[in-house]
Amino acid sequence: RVEAFRDAASAMEQEKEILLEMIHNIQNSQDMRHISEGEREELNLTANRLMGRTLTVEVSVETIRNAQQQESLLHATKMIDEIVNKLIDDLEDAKIRLMSLYGACTSDVPAGPIDQKFQSVVIGCAIEDQKKIKRRLETLLRNLENSEKSITLLEHQKTSVRQPCNSKQD
Repeated sequence: RVEAFRDAASAMEQEKEILLEMIHNIQNSQDMRHISEGEREELNLTANRLMGRTLTVEVSVETIRNAQQQESLLHATKMIDEIVNKLIDDLEDAKIRLMSLYGACTSDVPAGPIDQKFQSVVIGCAIEDQKKIKRRLETLLRNLENSEKSITLLEHQKTSVRQPCNSKQD
């Protein structure tokens, strides 16, 4: 029963993360640009209210770690945070680096390179922490993908607007 209780709490943690990501994606959706100002404002108010309500829920499942596992978790988190902090400077490089970290966390054969150093650090973490690290990387990569799509759409809109009109000269 204790394990079932822990599993249920972990599932609630994940559901909270998913809800927050969904609300965030809706707020930053391209579809928001195609609705009236009033509807957009109403949707943003509702999304902000839901975001606030979701953030009031605290679910925490503590993982029992030895000193080496704690050190590995801190090191892995630091490695990810360093890449996230450099996202704005070089989006493409950050994405490649995050993908190599993700490749180190998955048992599938990744499409790209694997960060061997990160892999050895993650292996030193507790199993529950390994799963959380992998989920965090999945979320970061998904958010990057969504950001790239938004940027591409915005760039497309800019080039469409800049197209000169064919005007007839008399």
